[in-house]
Amino acid sequence: MDRQTTLADIEDASRKRATKREAFLAAMDEAVPWSELVEVVEPHYYPGKRGRRPMGIEKMLRMYFLQLWFGLSDEGVEDAIYDSRAFSRFMGVSFGLGDQAPDATTLLKFRRIIEANGLAGEILGRVNAVLEAKGGS
Repeated sequence: MDRQTTLADIEDASRKRATKREAFLAAMDEAVPWSELVEVVEPHYYPGKRGRRPMGIEKMLRMYFLQLWFGLSDEGVEDAIYDSRAFSRFMGVSFGLGDQAPDATTLLKFRRIIEANGLAGEILGRVNAVLEAKGGS
C-alpha cells in the first residue's frame, strides 16, 4: 500500500530495531497474495452503489487477518489498530493524514460475507500455500 510519509514514519525509522510483531507483520505483508484474495472476495462484496461507500476489500482483509493472527475480538482489533503503530502501519492507516480504521461493526459485516459465502477456506488455503512455498507455515 503506497502512502505519504508522516512524522511518525520518520520517528520509527530512527529506532534501532523492530519489534517481533513488526517483523511478523512486515513478513506477512510481503507474503500474503493480497490481489488474489481481493479477487476471491470481490464478487461477494458490496457494490457500493447506494449508501456509504464500502471500505476497500484489501483493508478489510488486513483487519480480518490481524483478528485471526492475534486472536482479537472485533472491538479488540479495532482498538489495537488505533493503539499499535505496527497494526496501523500494516493496515495502511495514517491517522496523521486523517485516515480512519474500519470499525468493529464493519469488520463483523465483512466476516459475515466471508462466512456466508464459504470463502474462509479458500482465503486461508491460498495464504497457507504461499507460506508453505516460501518455507514459512
